[in-house]
Amino acid sequence: MNLDQLAVDKIRAAFPEAIEEVIDHRGERTLVIQSPQIVKVCELLKDDSELRYDFLMDVVADDMLPDSPRFAVNYHLYSIPNSHQLRLRVQVEDPEKGPATVAPVWSIATWLEAEVWDLMGIRFKDNKGLRRLFMPEDWQGHPLRKDYPLGYEEVQFSFSLDEIGKKKPFAEE
Repeated sequence: MNLDQLAVDKIRAAFPEAIEEVIDHRGERTLVIQSPQIVKVCELLKDDSELRYDFLMDVVADDMLPDSPRFAVNYHLYSIPNSHQLRLRVQVEDPEKGPATVAPVWSIATWLEAEVWDLMGIRFKDNKGLRRLFMPEDWQGHPLRKDYPLGYEEVQFSFSLDEIGKKKPFAEE
């Protein structure tokens, strides 16, 4: 049996309502999981003797503004013994009420979830390690959100050097 289908069957047998959707795209399978079930599903996938998804490769988030729910958290799992990948996805409407931490299953999740919090602002329940990792401690906002203001500076090229130079503040001597 295909490992993707085996994972779906085992999750549905243990937690019948946990899977909201199964997405197959370009040879990759994504399981959309109900947020309250994410830790139990991860425990099953890691501890099952046939599946053995023993490595949490990454935790990332998507901002689908203006769609609702606005955010989604993606867990990229890998089974080293089976050399197989699987993606879990949890939809999040309110970033302050994000999914529970999966750190009890894979301890690296503490760090990966802190990255998501720093850049997207999704808070993971019971993760005590949420702090700024990339941005300064006093930074306001989360820069990977689609509604984050772009405070960028115009790029200088040889043809626009003088024009842009006039707009830049220079130290007075």
